[in-house]
Amino acid sequence: MHLTNNNAKRNAILVGLCKNSKQIKNIWPVHSKEESLEELNGLADTAGFSVVDSMQVYFRRINPRSFLGKGKIEELKNLVEHHKANWVVFNEDLTPSQNRNIENYLNCSVIDRCALIIDIFAKHASTREAKTQVELARLNYLLPRLTGKWGHLSRQRGGIGLREVGEKQLEIDRRIIRKQIFKLKKELVSIDKERKTQRKKRSVLFKAALVGYTNAGKSTLMNVLTGSSLLVKDKLFATLDSSVRTLKVAGNPKILITDTVGLIDKLPHSLIASFKTTLDEIKYANLIIKVVDFSNPSFENHIRTTENALQELGTSNISSFWVYNKIDLVQPREALENLRNRYPENVFVSGKDGSGISIFKEKIKAYHRQYLNGSKKGEGTL
Repeated sequence: MHLTNNNAKRNAILVGLCKNSKQIKNIWPVHSKEESLEELNGLADTAGFSVVDSMQVYFRRINPRSFLGKGKIEELKNLVEHHKANWVVFNEDLTPSQNRNIENYLNCSVIDRCALIIDIFAKHASTREAKTQVELARLNYLLPRLTGKWGHLSRQRGGIGLREVGEKQLEIDRRIIRKQIFKLKKELVSIDKERKTQRKKRSVLFKAALVGYTNAGKSTLMNVLTGSSLLVKDKLFATLDSSVRTLKVAGNPKILITDTVGLIDKLPHSLIASFKTTLDEIKYANLIIKVVDFSNPSFENHIRTTENALQELGTSNISSFWVYNKIDLVQPREALENLRNRYPENVFVSGKDGSGISIFKEKIKAYHRQYLNGSKKGEGTL
Protein backbone atom coordinates (compact mmCIF):
# COMPACT_ATOMS: atom_id res chain seq x y z
CA MET A 1 0.00 0.00 0.00
CA HIS A 2 1.49 3.35 -1.03
CA LEU A 3 1.06 6.71 0.61
CA THR A 4 -0.44 8.04 -2.57
CA ASN A 5 -3.44 7.00 -4.64
CA ASN A 6 -2.19 5.50 -7.89
CA ASN A 7 -5.63 5.36 -9.51
CA ALA A 8 -5.98 9.12 -10.01
CA LYS A 9 -3.92 11.34 -12.30
CA ARG A 10 -1.38 13.17 -10.18
CA ASN A 11 -0.65 16.68 -11.41
CA ALA A 12 1.88 18.15 -9.03
CA ILE A 13 3.49 21.45 -8.17
CA LEU A 14 6.96 21.21 -6.65
CA VAL A 15 8.10 23.46 -3.80
CA GLY A 16 11.84 23.87 -3.21
CA LEU A 17 13.51 25.78 -0.42
CA CYS A 18 16.55 27.95 -1.03
CA LYS A 19 18.18 29.31 2.11
CA ASN A 20 19.48 32.86 2.23
CA SER A 21 19.81 33.42 5.97
CA LYS A 22 22.57 32.73 8.47
CA GLN A 23 19.84 31.63 10.89
CA ILE A 24 19.03 28.51 8.89
CA LYS A 25 22.24 28.13 6.92
CA ASN A 26 23.54 25.35 9.15
CA ILE A 27 20.29 23.37 9.26
CA TRP A 28 20.18 22.36 5.60
CA PRO A 29 22.86 22.16 2.93
CA VAL A 30 22.62 25.13 0.58
CA HIS A 31 21.74 24.19 -2.98
CA SER A 32 21.24 26.31 -6.04
CA LYS A 33 17.76 26.73 -7.46
CA GLU A 34 18.53 24.29 -10.26
CA GLU A 35 20.00 21.61 -7.96
CA SER A 36 17.17 21.84 -5.45
CA LEU A 37 14.39 21.36 -7.98
CA GLU A 38 16.17 19.07 -10.44
CA GLU A 39 16.48 16.21 -7.95
CA LEU A 40 12.95 16.76 -6.63
CA ASN A 41 11.68 16.64 -10.21
CA GLY A 42 13.48 13.32 -10.69
CA LEU A 43 11.95 11.92 -7.51
CA ALA A 44 8.47 13.10 -8.52
CA ASP A 45 8.86 11.56 -11.97
CA THR A 46 9.99 8.24 -10.46
CA ALA A 47 6.94 8.29 -8.18
CA GLY A 48 4.61 8.78 -11.14
CA PHE A 49 3.73 12.46 -10.76
CA SER A 50 3.16 14.77 -13.69
CA VAL A 51 4.92 18.02 -12.75
CA VAL A 52 2.93 21.03 -14.00
CA ASP A 53 4.91 23.80 -12.28
CA SER A 54 7.44 24.50 -9.56
CA MET A 55 8.03 27.17 -6.98
CA GLN A 56 11.34 28.17 -5.39
CA VAL A 57 11.02 29.79 -1.98
CA TYR A 58 13.60 32.11 -0.39
CA PHE A 59 12.91 33.16 3.18
CA ARG A 60 14.50 33.60 6.59
CA ARG A 61 12.17 31.80 8.97
CA ILE A 62 10.00 28.69 8.77
CA ASN A 63 6.39 29.24 9.78
CA PRO A 64 5.63 26.65 12.51
CA ARG A 65 2.00 26.39 11.37
CA SER A 66 2.22 26.31 7.60
CA PHE A 67 5.98 26.11 6.86
CA LEU A 68 5.58 28.94 4.32
CA GLY A 69 4.85 32.55 5.13
CA LYS A 70 1.45 34.10 4.46
CA GLY A 71 2.42 35.60 1.11
CA LYS A 72 4.09 32.44 -0.19
CA ILE A 73 1.26 30.12 0.83
CA GLU A 74 -1.16 32.42 -0.99
CA GLU A 75 1.10 32.39 -4.06
CA LEU A 76 1.17 28.60 -3.94
CA LYS A 77 -2.62 28.45 -3.68
CA ASN A 78 -2.93 30.57 -6.82
CA LEU A 79 -0.62 28.20 -8.68
CA VAL A 80 -2.66 25.18 -7.54
CA GLU A 81 -5.89 26.77 -8.74
CA HIS A 82 -4.38 28.00 -12.01
CA HIS A 83 -3.03 24.55 -12.98
CA LYS A 84 -5.87 22.60 -11.34
CA ALA A 85 -3.14 20.65 -9.54
CA ASN A 86 -4.24 17.96 -7.10
CA TRP A 87 -0.85 17.44 -5.45
CA VAL A 88 1.88 19.65 -3.95
CA VAL A 89 5.28 18.09 -3.26
CA PHE A 90 7.66 19.77 -0.78
CA ASN A 91 11.40 19.21 -0.95
CA GLU A 92 11.61 19.48 2.85
CA ASP A 93 10.15 17.43 5.68
CA LEU A 94 6.91 18.78 7.14
CA THR A 95 5.56 18.21 10.63
CA PRO A 96 2.18 16.41 10.79
CA SER A 97 0.43 19.66 11.74
CA GLN A 98 2.12 21.64 8.96
CA ASN A 99 1.09 18.98 6.47
CA ARG A 100 -2.55 19.09 7.59
CA ASN A 101 -2.70 22.90 7.70
CA ILE A 102 -1.26 23.25 4.18
CA GLU A 103 -3.67 20.61 2.83
CA ASN A 104 -6.65 22.36 4.39
CA TYR A 105 -5.60 25.74 3.00
CA LEU A 106 -4.74 24.53 -0.52
CA ASN A 107 -7.59 22.00 -0.67
CA CYS A 108 -5.36 19.41 -2.32
CA SER A 109 -3.03 16.59 -1.31
CA VAL A 110 0.37 17.54 0.10
CA ILE A 111 3.38 15.30 0.68
CA ASP A 112 6.88 16.07 1.87
CA ARG A 113 10.24 14.71 0.76
CA CYS A 114 10.17 11.90 3.31
CA ALA A 115 6.77 10.61 2.16
CA LEU A 116 7.82 10.87 -1.49
CA ILE A 117 10.96 8.77 -0.98
CA ILE A 118 9.10 6.17 1.08
CA ASP A 119 6.48 5.94 -1.69
CA ILE A 120 9.21 5.32 -4.29
CA PHE A 121 10.80 2.65 -2.11
CA ALA A 122 7.41 0.98 -1.68
CA LYS A 123 6.90 0.80 -5.44
CA HIS A 124 10.36 -0.64 -6.11
CA ALA A 125 10.50 -3.18 -3.28
CA SER A 126 10.34 -6.70 -4.70
CA THR A 127 11.85 -9.10 -2.18
CA ARG A 128 10.46 -10.12 1.20
CA GLU A 129 13.22 -8.19 2.98
CA ALA A 130 12.78 -4.95 1.03
CA LYS A 131 8.99 -5.04 1.36
CA THR A 132 9.26 -5.59 5.12
CA GLN A 133 11.78 -2.75 5.52
CA VAL A 134 9.72 -0.27 3.50
CA GLU A 135 6.44 -1.16 5.18
CA LEU A 136 8.01 -0.60 8.59
CA ALA A 137 9.29 2.82 7.51
CA ARG A 138 5.88 3.69 6.02
CA LEU A 139 3.96 2.81 9.18
CA ASN A 140 6.43 4.67 11.41
CA TYR A 141 5.90 7.71 9.20
CA LEU A 142 2.10 7.42 9.23
CA LEU A 143 1.59 6.75 12.94
CA PRO A 144 2.08 10.34 14.23
CA ARG A 145 0.04 11.63 11.29
CA LEU A 146 -3.03 9.50 11.98
CA THR A 147 -5.75 11.94 12.99
CA GLY A 148 -9.39 12.51 12.19
CA LYS A 149 -8.47 14.91 9.42
CA TRP A 150 -5.51 13.03 7.99
CA GLY A 151 -6.28 13.12 4.30
CA HIS A 152 -3.81 10.61 2.82
CA LEU A 153 -5.31 7.59 4.51
CA SER A 154 -8.84 8.56 3.62
CA ARG A 155 -7.90 8.45 -0.06
CA GLN A 156 -6.67 4.89 0.12
CA ARG A 157 -9.03 2.03 -0.47
CA GLY A 158 -8.64 -0.37 2.38
CA GLY A 159 -6.56 2.18 4.27
CA ILE A 160 -6.31 2.30 8.02
CA GLY A 161 -8.54 5.11 9.25
CA LEU A 162 -10.90 7.48 7.45
CA ARG A 163 -11.44 11.23 7.31
CA GLU A 164 -13.51 12.63 10.18
CA VAL A 165 -13.71 9.33 12.04
CA GLY A 166 -14.25 9.37 15.81
CA GLU A 167 -11.52 9.34 18.43
CA LYS A 168 -12.39 5.77 19.45
CA GLN A 169 -11.84 4.53 15.91
CA LEU A 170 -8.59 6.48 15.66
CA GLU A 171 -7.28 4.81 18.79
CA ILE A 172 -8.20 1.43 17.31
CA ASP A 173 -6.35 2.35 14.12
CA ARG A 174 -3.28 3.45 16.08
CA ARG A 175 -3.31 0.17 17.99
CA ILE A 176 -3.51 -1.79 14.73
CA ILE A 177 -0.53 0.11 13.29
CA ARG A 178 1.54 -0.39 16.47
CA LYS A 179 0.85 -4.14 16.31
CA GLN A 180 1.91 -4.21 12.67
CA ILE A 181 5.11 -2.30 13.51
CA PHE A 182 5.89 -4.80 16.29
CA LYS A 183 5.30 -7.70 13.89
CA LEU A 184 7.48 -6.17 11.18
CA LYS A 185 10.31 -5.52 13.64
CA LYS A 186 10.22 -9.19 14.67
CA GLU A 187 10.32 -10.17 11.01
CA LEU A 188 13.41 -8.00 10.45
CA VAL A 189 15.12 -9.56 13.47
CA SER A 190 14.56 -12.95 11.83
CA ILE A 191 15.91 -11.66 8.51
CA ASP A 192 18.95 -10.21 10.30
CA LYS A 193 19.70 -13.63 11.80
CA GLU A 194 19.54 -15.17 8.33
CA ARG A 195 21.94 -12.55 7.01
CA LYS A 196 24.37 -13.19 9.88
CA THR A 197 24.34 -16.90 9.02
CA GLN A 198 25.07 -16.07 5.37
CA ARG A 199 27.90 -13.72 6.40
CA LYS A 200 29.43 -16.41 8.60
CA LYS A 201 29.57 -18.79 5.65
CA ARG A 202 31.28 -16.09 3.56
CA SER A 203 33.55 -14.81 6.34
CA VAL A 204 36.77 -16.25 4.86
CA LEU A 205 36.16 -14.59 1.48
CA PHE A 206 37.16 -11.07 0.47
CA LYS A 207 34.08 -8.81 0.26
CA ALA A 208 33.84 -5.50 -1.61
CA ALA A 209 30.72 -3.29 -1.35
CA LEU A 210 29.61 -0.81 -4.02
CA VAL A 211 28.26 2.29 -2.27
CA GLY A 212 27.06 5.61 -3.63
CA TYR A 213 24.31 8.04 -4.49
CA THR A 214 21.23 6.67 -6.19
CA ASN A 215 21.59 6.30 -9.98
CA ALA A 216 25.39 6.55 -9.83
CA GLY A 217 25.64 3.38 -11.94
CA LYS A 218 26.50 0.83 -9.22
CA SER A 219 24.40 -1.97 -10.75
CA THR A 220 25.93 -1.37 -14.19
CA LEU A 221 29.42 -1.63 -12.69
CA MET A 222 28.38 -4.76 -10.81
CA ASN A 223 27.30 -6.37 -14.08
CA VAL A 224 30.52 -5.35 -15.85
CA LEU A 225 32.73 -6.64 -13.01
CA THR A 226 30.98 -9.96 -12.45
CA GLY A 227 29.18 -10.75 -15.71
CA SER A 228 25.84 -10.71 -13.90
CA SER A 229 22.57 -9.28 -15.24
CA LEU A 230 21.15 -7.13 -12.47
CA LEU A 231 18.31 -4.75 -13.34
CA VAL A 232 19.68 -1.47 -14.68
CA LYS A 233 17.42 1.55 -15.14
CA ASP A 234 18.05 5.27 -15.49
CA LYS A 235 15.77 5.83 -12.50
CA LEU A 236 16.29 6.79 -8.87
CA PHE A 237 16.31 3.80 -6.48
CA ALA A 238 16.14 1.08 -9.14
CA THR A 239 18.03 -1.11 -6.63
CA LEU A 240 16.70 -1.63 -3.10
CA ASP A 241 18.03 -5.09 -2.33
CA SER A 242 21.68 -5.84 -1.70
CA SER A 243 22.89 -8.38 -4.27
CA VAL A 244 26.07 -10.43 -3.99
CA ARG A 245 27.94 -11.66 -7.08
CA THR A 246 31.39 -13.17 -7.70
CA LEU A 247 34.43 -11.60 -9.32
CA LYS A 248 36.66 -14.52 -10.24
CA VAL A 249 40.40 -14.24 -9.70
CA ALA A 250 42.70 -16.73 -11.40
CA GLY A 251 44.61 -18.87 -8.91
CA ASN A 252 43.09 -17.13 -5.88
CA PRO A 253 39.92 -17.39 -3.78
CA LYS A 254 37.03 -15.52 -5.42
CA ILE A 255 36.00 -11.97 -4.53
CA LEU A 256 32.42 -11.20 -3.47
CA ILE A 257 30.98 -7.93 -4.80
CA THR A 258 27.89 -6.48 -3.07
CA ASP A 259 25.57 -3.96 -4.73
CA THR A 260 23.81 -1.82 -2.10
CA VAL A 261 20.78 0.46 -1.93
CA GLY A 262 21.42 3.95 -3.32
CA LEU A 263 21.88 6.91 -1.02
CA ILE A 264 20.24 10.31 -1.32
CA ASP A 265 20.45 13.67 0.42
CA LYS A 266 18.16 13.79 3.47
CA LEU A 267 17.27 10.09 3.32
CA PRO A 268 14.41 9.62 5.82
CA HIS A 269 15.58 8.38 9.22
CA SER A 270 12.78 5.81 9.26
CA LEU A 271 14.22 4.25 6.08
CA ILE A 272 17.77 4.29 7.45
CA ALA A 273 16.57 2.46 10.57
CA SER A 274 14.45 -0.01 8.59
CA PHE A 275 17.25 -0.79 6.15
CA LYS A 276 19.74 -1.50 8.92
CA THR A 277 20.17 -5.16 7.94
CA THR A 278 20.86 -4.16 4.33
CA LEU A 279 23.26 -1.33 5.22
CA ASP A 280 25.11 -3.66 7.59
CA GLU A 281 26.49 -5.39 4.49
CA ILE A 282 28.70 -2.30 4.07
CA LYS A 283 30.00 -2.54 7.65
CA TYR A 284 31.13 -6.14 7.14
CA ALA A 285 32.95 -5.48 3.86
CA ASN A 286 36.74 -5.63 3.53
CA LEU A 287 36.71 -2.92 0.87
CA ILE A 288 34.24 -0.10 0.17
CA ILE A 289 34.06 1.06 -3.43
CA LYS A 290 32.50 4.54 -3.43
CA VAL A 291 30.81 5.25 -6.76
CA VAL A 292 29.86 8.71 -8.01
CA ASP A 293 28.26 9.83 -11.28
CA PHE A 294 30.94 12.26 -12.46
CA SER A 295 28.67 13.57 -15.23
CA ASN A 296 26.12 14.86 -12.70
CA PRO A 297 26.55 18.61 -12.01
CA SER A 298 25.88 17.92 -8.32
CA PHE A 299 28.51 15.18 -8.02
CA GLU A 300 30.38 17.02 -5.23
CA ASN A 301 27.18 17.13 -3.13
CA HIS A 302 26.70 13.41 -3.84
CA ILE A 303 30.23 12.73 -2.60
CA ARG A 304 29.49 14.61 0.65
CA THR A 305 26.24 12.68 1.15
CA THR A 306 28.03 9.36 0.62
CA GLU A 307 30.88 10.25 2.97
CA ASN A 308 28.44 11.40 5.66
CA ALA A 309 26.42 8.17 5.40
CA LEU A 310 29.55 6.03 5.70
CA GLN A 311 30.68 8.06 8.70
CA GLU A 312 27.31 7.44 10.40
CA LEU A 313 27.69 3.72 9.71
CA GLY A 314 31.10 3.74 11.42
CA THR A 315 33.16 2.45 8.48
CA SER A 316 36.24 4.67 8.84
CA ASN A 317 38.47 1.64 9.52
CA ILE A 318 37.57 -0.08 6.24
CA SER A 319 39.74 0.39 3.16
CA SER A 320 38.05 2.42 0.41
CA PHE A 321 38.54 4.35 -2.82
CA TRP A 322 36.41 6.44 -5.18
CA VAL A 323 35.24 5.39 -8.63
CA TYR A 324 34.21 8.26 -10.89
CA ASN A 325 31.66 6.68 -13.24
CA LYS A 326 30.04 7.81 -16.53
CA ILE A 327 33.17 9.57 -17.77
CA ASP A 328 31.88 9.06 -21.35
CA LEU A 329 29.34 11.81 -20.60
CA VAL A 330 31.81 14.34 -19.14
CA GLN A 331 32.39 17.55 -21.07
CA PRO A 332 34.76 19.29 -21.38
CA ARG A 333 37.41 16.58 -21.25
CA GLU A 334 39.73 18.97 -19.37
CA ALA A 335 37.54 18.52 -16.28
CA LEU A 336 38.25 14.78 -16.34
CA GLU A 337 42.00 15.24 -16.78
CA ASN A 338 42.14 17.83 -13.98
CA LEU A 339 40.44 15.42 -11.59
CA ARG A 340 42.70 12.54 -12.64
CA ASN A 341 45.73 14.68 -11.80
CA ARG A 342 44.28 15.81 -8.45
CA TYR A 343 43.21 12.32 -7.34
CA PRO A 344 45.54 9.72 -8.92
CA GLU A 345 44.58 7.18 -6.24
CA ASN A 346 40.98 7.05 -7.54
CA VAL A 347 39.58 5.28 -10.61
CA PHE A 348 37.78 6.81 -13.60
CA VAL A 349 35.49 4.54 -15.58
CA SER A 350 32.51 4.24 -17.87
CA GLY A 351 30.25 1.32 -17.10
CA LYS A 352 28.61 1.94 -20.47
CA ASP A 353 31.58 1.77 -22.87
CA GLY A 354 34.03 -0.08 -20.62
CA SER A 355 36.62 2.67 -20.30
CA GLY A 356 38.88 2.17 -17.28
CA ILE A 357 37.26 -1.14 -16.25
CA SER A 358 40.48 -3.14 -16.53
CA ILE A 359 42.23 -0.65 -14.22
CA PHE A 360 39.22 -0.84 -11.89
CA LYS A 361 39.43 -4.65 -11.67
CA GLU A 362 43.18 -4.54 -11.06
CA LYS A 363 42.74 -2.13 -8.16
CA ILE A 364 40.18 -4.44 -6.52
CA LYS A 365 42.53 -7.38 -7.01
CA ALA A 366 45.39 -5.40 -5.44
CA TYR A 367 43.33 -4.93 -2.26
CA HIS A 368 42.44 -8.62 -2.46
CA ARG A 369 46.13 -9.59 -2.52
CA GLN A 370 46.76 -7.27 0.42
CA TYR A 371 43.95 -9.05 2.29
CA LEU A 372 45.38 -12.48 1.50
CA ASN A 373 48.75 -11.33 2.77
CA GLY A 374 47.23 -10.62 6.18
CA SER A 375 46.29 -6.91 6.07
CA LYS A 376 42.53 -7.34 6.44
CA LYS A 377 41.69 -3.98 7.96
CA GLY A 378 42.89 -0.41 7.86
CA GLU A 379 42.83 2.39 5.37
CA GLY A 380 44.31 1.30 2.07
CA THR A 381 47.26 3.07 0.52
CA LEU A 382 47.09 1.57 -2.97
